[in-house]
Amino acid sequence: MHKPSLERQDDSLLVQGTLDGDARCFEVLVERYQRRLFGLVRHYTRSAVEVEDIVQDTFLKAFSRLETFQQSSAFYTWLYRIAVNTVLDFMKRQGRSPIRAVEDPEAVSSSVDETTERKSIRPDARLEQAEISEITRSVMDDLPEIFRTVLVMRELEQMRYQDIADVLQVSIGTVESRLFRARARFKKRLLQLHPEFAASQSNPPE
Repeated sequence: MHKPSLERQDDSLLVQGTLDGDARCFEVLVERYQRRLFGLVRHYTRSAVEVEDIVQDTFLKAFSRLETFQQSSAFYTWLYRIAVNTVLDFMKRQGRSPIRAVEDPEAVSSSVDETTERKSIRPDARLEQAEISEITRSVMDDLPEIFRTVLVMRELEQMRYQDIADVLQVSIGTVESRLFRARARFKKRLLQLHPEFAASQSNPPE
């Protein structure tokens, strides 16, 4: 039986191939996931240069730490965790909200109800997509990093709860708790910055 081409091999085989000294295997992993990482990092910075630097740094770290990868988890989950940590480290080095980045949401009591939690973080669908993206970004930029990260993973990257828990190395219950608070924080800040949404939410389009 012939082995599948590198492009068709599972991540686990490509990881093992890289560890065995075949650099082409890691090149395939980079090609496979670089677009998704670029998309992730763009949620944190508008600078194309910074995005490229962070993604490159993520892959360099992944390559140097490949021996620590546990095959029991998905490679992309492991890579995503490195990317998120690289983003936060980069922002701290740039002096961007280092205190907000380490805020512990579990230490803060929540006063929002379940109806608030269930509301989408996305603004009114009647707006143009470009305007929605700009407003969403402006509100996300104002959130503590620990809340922004879980919102990016769930709402923008559409990641499963278990994958988010794996990336953040916390329980699913903690993910749910952070997401509950993150959605509430997002809505509160959205209405502070854009009070016109209060009217649009109470008066849906006919």
